Amino acid sequence: MTRGVVALLLALVLGGLQVPVASAQAPAAVSARTVLLISLDGFRADYIQRPAARRLRALASSGVRAEHMVPAFPSKTFPNHYTIITGLRPEHHGIVANAMWDDVIGKKFNIPDTVVTHDTRWWGGEPLWVTVEKQGKRAASYFWVSSDMEIAGRRPTWWKPYDGRVPNAERVRTVLDWLAMPAGTGPTFVSTYFSDCDDAGHNFGPGSPQVDSAIARVDAMVGALVDGIVARGLAAQVDIVVVSDHGMADLSPERVIYLDDYLDLSKVDLIDISPVGSLAPKPGYEADVYARLKGAHPHLQVYRKGEVPARFHFNKHPRIAPLVTIADEGWTMTTHAAVRLGGLPRGGMHGFDNQVASMGALFVASGPDFRQGLVVPPFQNIHVYELLAGLLGVKPAPNDGSADSTRAFLRPSRERP
Repeated sequence: MTRGVVALLLALVLGGLQVPVASAQAPAAVSARTVLLISLDGFRADYIQRPAARRLRALASSGVRAEHMVPAFPSKTFPNHYTIITGLRPEHHGIVANAMWDDVIGKKFNIPDTVVTHDTRWWGGEPLWVTVEKQGKRAASYFWVSSDMEIAGRRPTWWKPYDGRVPNAERVRTVLDWLAMPAGTGPTFVSTYFSDCDDAGHNFGPGSPQVDSAIARVDAMVGALVDGIVARGLAAQVDIVVVSDHGMADLSPERVIYLDDYLDLSKVDLIDISPVGSLAPKPGYEADVYARLKGAHPHLQVYRKGEVPARFHFNKHPRIAPLVTIADEGWTMTTHAAVRLGGLPRGGMHGFDNQVASMGALFVASGPDFRQGLVVPPFQNIHVYELLAGLLGVKPAPNDGSADSTRAFLRPSRERP
């Protein structure tokens, strides 16, 4: 079968006839489906317009695409993957950064330290696979932040310990095998993850040819999943949702803030440094550290815990440090010692203000429950959990999202296959 025929078949099966964007009657409850959730780490929303994203554009034309999805603050990988899968903001689920400190646990959370990160006390809220499994259905995950950990006493029925060396094609084959399991025996919710765009963006910057190559690789994997679903006769059964956790901004050696130009670093613990800094001044130095940083650099904002602007929703959790520093888009906070060891910043970074355009994340969804050819305004990623729970026919756990925020994405029930 040629690619053109596959694309036409997909448009007919997944898209159906064009339907109006608005409906006078609110849609009825969503019927239970199988849902495939795909994460493309670091896939900036506007990457979909680049030539290599051919299959993603085709998928969007048969379904729904957001102009961009607004990540939670900070716009980092672990906080946002966990927000997407729980519907909770970081200040509520507790994964407030990729690096953080907890006084009760008495340890620092760092992604490479899997012994520490697998301590279940770090992980609040209820991931969607736990919601699904608690309600008598099955879930599977070929990589997602925390899907290889026991949370609330559960894991997905099928899961893999994270190993970034596993080829993307192997992930695709296994996901398709899970989806093709006989009815009543396989998972109704499947998630998977690809890191290519994030890796290339960090190393070479978002405008680089290396990012174009990474877009082509993950686009091919999305295409392989779509083609495999169609070939197995599952197109009328599976809703596909493709997201990313954040975007990417260019760094520059000319945009650097050296914290030790303003501070005696022996007076503070640097829990995390850039672009969102978590600083814990040592006893007796709280006022001095704040005073030295406040207004010290025009591209650095400094806040006491509890005074971070409300739009960031980043004040309440005990793991948020006493001082929060935020660098402007494209700026790097660092120290002279770090630059001597690792060089000046180049390539790309995320974690900045979650509302700047470069941090915008991808959202594309297609399948029997989604409208066709609909482009929606930006929305917050806290709403994805409620959307997926509705598609799966499970009662969501308490969360910060709302089903009303994504209701217009869905076809009225009478128009669904």
